[in-house]
Amino acid sequence: MNAAYSLGELAASVQRWCDDHQVHPANGQAAEVLSERTIRYYRTLGLLDAPIGGNAKSFAEKHRLQLLAIRVYQAQGLPLRLIRERLYGQTEKSLRQLTHPESLRQELPPRDPLAGIPGMQQWTVAPLGDEFLVVSRRGRCLRPELLGRIRRILDEDGGPLTPGATPSRRKHDDSGNA
Repeated sequence: MNAAYSLGELAASVQRWCDDHQVHPANGQAAEVLSERTIRYYRTLGLLDAPIGGNAKSFAEKHRLQLLAIRVYQAQGLPLRLIRERLYGQTEKSLRQLTHPESLRQELPPRDPLAGIPGMQQWTVAPLGDEFLVVSRRGRCLRPELLGRIRRILDEDGGPLTPGATPSRRKHDDSGNA
């Protein structure tokens, strides 16, 4: 017999499973507790199949497995855009394999809040004066002459912006003159 869930029962079932398996979203990208509202939101993004029928218990086991997979991917730090790509076309069998406890041991990162950000330990930040920073997600350091060129471009564009000001839009011809 196939399980049937109401929206509230579905949320509670997924939350219990996540708590039992210590699967929670990384980096605060989603709430620790899965709510009915969140499930509706996932449905609008195309992460979750449409409910079956119009009765009170219109969610099936596949819906539960899709939500479990979403939580597993969130625990890995994946954004919803990538999660949607990974869930597209998944069968109930493949979703079940993804959420199997043996798979979880291999898939889930340590519970470090920064662990889900790829390359976080390699980020490099270079200040460009008081207002701007250049950030490299790959740990790349920019040569001083390149940083100088970037500073000059920012200065040529009218200097620092004051709070609430909008940048001017200057038209340039092909020669680079305003």
